[in-house]
Amino acid sequence: MFKKLEELEVYQLSEKLADEVWNTCIRWENFAKFTVGKQLVTAADSISANISEGHGRFSMKENLQFCYYARGSFDETRNWLRRAYSRELLTKKQIDSIKEIMDELGPKLNALITSIKRQSKR
Repeated sequence: MFKKLEELEVYQLSEKLADEVWNTCIRWENFAKFTVGKQLVTAADSISANISEGHGRFSMKENLQFCYYARGSFDETRNWLRRAYSRELLTKKQIDSIKEIMDELGPKLNALITSIKRQSKR
């Protein structure tokens, strides 16, 4: 049985991640905000956006494809976080807080992909 989008823990976590990233980047100076910050926010926002779009499709194949896009956005977010940290835009405390969300989100996103694959084979 399908759950409402907002009930999916993976979706809730992706929104939490996006909000955490936004609330961090919005405080940066303009150059950092409009270069790394913009890329980081866009990547993080794309995770929940792709989960949402896939969930709204009427085809398991399309849903799966958008979950793959979400997974790509997840990895892109990780890349921009590494760039931000190496450029000293993020503190250790900030990166640890975001990493905690990502450590929970990654496996749940993989589980969603696995679940959709199984359902599409039925």
